[in-house]
Amino acid sequence: MRTLLKARYLLLFGLLFAIPVVAHAQVAVGVSIRIAPPAIPVYEQPPCPTEGYLWTPGYWAYGPDGYYWVPGVWVAPPRVGLLWTPGYWGFGGGLYGWHAGYWGPHVGFYGGINYGFGYGGVGFVGGEWRGGVFAYNTAVWHTGGGFHNVYENRTVINNTTINNHYSFNGEGGVRATPTAEERGYGHEQHFGRTPNQVSHQQAARVDRSNYASVNHGTPAHPEGMGVNARQDRQQNRINQGVRSGQLTPGETRHVENNETAIHNEAKTDRQQNGGHLTGAEHNQIEHQQNRESKQIYNDKHNAKTDAHPKGGEKGGEKK
Repeated sequence: MRTLLKARYLLLFGLLFAIPVVAHAQVAVGVSIRIAPPAIPVYEQPPCPTEGYLWTPGYWAYGPDGYYWVPGVWVAPPRVGLLWTPGYWGFGGGLYGWHAGYWGPHVGFYGGINYGFGYGGVGFVGGEWRGGVFAYNTAVWHTGGGFHNVYENRTVINNTTINNHYSFNGEGGVRATPTAEERGYGHEQHFGRTPNQVSHQQAARVDRSNYASVNHGTPAHPEGMGVNARQDRQQNRINQGVRSGQLTPGETRHVENNETAIHNEAKTDRQQNGGHLTGAEHNQIEHQQNRESKQIYNDKHNAKTDAHPKGGEKGGEKK
């Protein structure tokens, strides 16, 4: 019976963020939970690493160990002209269900959730496509140095922002319904998350500090997982592993060497590009950081400890 229940749960969990590459209607609910997600945290947006990237705001995802925060991230859209409609949690029938986000020609209904940074609950004011080039509204989006396609329009902020930090739509949260225009957008051609968005969520899932059970709904670093922030957080995880004895001296040397190599590569790339990373360099560094994050997690949860570097005394399990 226990095996059967586990198999059913894994099947449901697999549907949580399973989005078809192309969809022609509003994405259906993935998983239903009886516990409400925590409130959306307040944080500062990291600067855009390169022109052409769009901001996808942070959200609470759900896994076998409960809710965990997935910080916002700058990503390249699947193609020119597409905008991101964030996913959202909806409450109904005593359950909280996840409605997956998608890329499309317009920003549709996202539950009335105020994710900030141009996603104020209704519509989108972070920027717009102009002749195949994305123009950034610097009133709400933080661009890096050297950006040329920018403008500032503060008049749209108060007109589109729902002033709350609710994380779900329905009783006890935001009470919003799609407009006729948003319903029309729901029938346009949609595209699912990019590989970078998928790997970004996977990296957030293995970082225990993102879990509501650990941070009590207040992530220590809700602002994102940029190159510098990720390195700081992973160094803190290494230090904690050393203090707790979860990392052996050999494991510590290995992950520290990896961290140093990633830091040096990012430093060299910035020096060669006027102090910033190109989109391709940012993706490469983030890929390496994702791999390093998993390595740190595996090393901290295997049978080896500082006291028993060859494995646990009994059964090979860490205490």
